[in-house]
Amino acid sequence: MKRVSVGDFITTPKMRTYIDEVLDSGQISYGKFSRRFEQEFAALHGCQYAILSNSGTSALQVALQAMKEIHNWRDGAQVIVPATTFIATANIVRHCRLVPVFCDVDPLTYNLDPRKVAPLLSDEVKCIIPVHLLGQPADVCGLKAMIGDRDIKIIEDSCEAMFVTHHGKPVGSLGDIGCFSTYNAHVLTTGVGGLSLTNNPLYAAKMRALVNHGLRLDQLNPDENFSPRPVVGRRFQFDTYGHSYRLTEFEAALGLAQLETWQTIVKKRNQHAARYQQRLRGLDSLEFQVLLDSNTHCYMMFGLLVEGDKTPVMEYLNTHGIETRDIPSCLGHPVYSWLNEKDYPVSASLYTSGFYVGCHPGLTLDDIDYVCDTIEAYYLGNGQTEN
Repeated sequence: MKRVSVGDFITTPKMRTYIDEVLDSGQISYGKFSRRFEQEFAALHGCQYAILSNSGTSALQVALQAMKEIHNWRDGAQVIVPATTFIATANIVRHCRLVPVFCDVDPLTYNLDPRKVAPLLSDEVKCIIPVHLLGQPADVCGLKAMIGDRDIKIIEDSCEAMFVTHHGKPVGSLGDIGCFSTYNAHVLTTGVGGLSLTNNPLYAAKMRALVNHGLRLDQLNPDENFSPRPVVGRRFQFDTYGHSYRLTEFEAALGLAQLETWQTIVKKRNQHAARYQQRLRGLDSLEFQVLLDSNTHCYMMFGLLVEGDKTPVMEYLNTHGIETRDIPSCLGHPVYSWLNEKDYPVSASLYTSGFYVGCHPGLTLDDIDYVCDTIEAYYLGNGQTEN
């Protein structure tokens, strides 16, 4: 029986070389690898600034906190988030003492639908956080057109999407700030890690301060991506309630090494997704996320929507060595028990019937075929008889 995981980590000679350089340098906190990773990652996504942090969740939190402090939003102001997303998207709103307003998603893309966002707009709404779910960009251009001249900011939750475009423009550069994750099983994997990207120097400086305990802005270096100034005799001064969200040179070195092969990573993920679609499109019981012509896709994972309860087919796949995960949702969790699934019918369907399987470069076409064979066996009667 094969084992097919949802993510992997494959060490390369370049990673070992960079890690050895970090060890030999004696500089394991923010240094040259962190600066290079930030600069090159930002450039690939059409942004001037990138701020490293210890997770995609931290990247989102400091992005929202920076906006709140710079624009003087009051506690209790509203932020629109999709009901279909990993729970961190909503949690960071709470952490910033703001109120998440949940919105249903598009049934084809599983991303925020601007038409459903429009009725939620009010003077209390200060920000929208579209999520690029599974690796496909949300309709940020549609959101911006719908917002019009309202003073509403956009933070892209791009933790599941890298190196892809929406109407020809890279994710991360579509809104005011874009946030990424390099956690396990993501497109780039460094163990832990996040990045917040922007073209706004005020946001960049504030986010750098927030990941460094709230360091005073005049102790940052604008010419070096707002890194802390290495000044002899400097006294650390803090003027806001920040966090210890920094990353080490080790994670930055791993990320930098993978940047050199990002085209191959995305190409393999798309090849695997194409194979899934080719093999499974004849099964009436399955639906896939639809890729819009305006988008490219990096397939952090391959999503499936089944008829009815997903549990039996997920259990069948798991017993055959195939790892599965629920499509992330804010529904069904005790912390958000007040959400009524009837108010979010598409998200409720995804919560009940949506899951994903692996699509990472460590898989072979034989692995993909094994997953497809197992799914076909289930739906052609063999699996359903066993269940």
